[in-house]
Amino acid sequence: MQYDLFGLQQAMSKVQTEKRFYHTLGVQTTSFSMALKHGADEEKALIAGLLHDSAKCLTNEVLLSECRQYGINISKTEEKSPYLLHGKLGAYYAESKYGILDKEIQSAISFHTTGKPDMTLLEKIVFTADYIEPSRSSDRIPNLHEIRTLAFNNLDLAVYQILENTINYLKNLQLEVDTTTVDAYEYYKSIIR
Repeated sequence: MQYDLFGLQQAMSKVQTEKRFYHTLGVQTTSFSMALKHGADEEKALIAGLLHDSAKCLTNEVLLSECRQYGINISKTEEKSPYLLHGKLGAYYAESKYGILDKEIQSAISFHTTGKPDMTLLEKIVFTADYIEPSRSSDRIPNLHEIRTLAFNNLDLAVYQILENTINYLKNLQLEVDTTTVDAYEYYKSIIR
């Protein structure tokens, strides 16, 4: 299916801050590049990368309110950390606001922050692209250069490294780690080792 890429980019530029939109374009192009390397559907990668943060610029109150309004399941961790809901709400927006009916694209958007066990190739690509896109700084992300290299050579190992970094980062800040992220980490640890 052909999507109106320019129209979707225009829509994102209107609902995101300038900095967030710059990040979004980085995720879109990184997703596309990774799709080419790993043999995934390039168009789906472009669209999922572009729409992954379509609900990111909403307040925690709006995220909770809209998820309740639209019947989107909210975990205990998401109740405490509503920013995690932007993936689920973004997947809902992909269909309801932007006409993206493809369930694989919606799922890649939904899990781009938490990850999940046994992700599809597209889910792994968007999850990883969000972490490694060009505007991310190696000053703030441990072993970013190594993960960027792994993303194009050993995607499962890149996903594992990202999950490990994320869990360590949240634990150091004494923040709760979403159970989906823990489950994803354990899954990828088991297939890496």
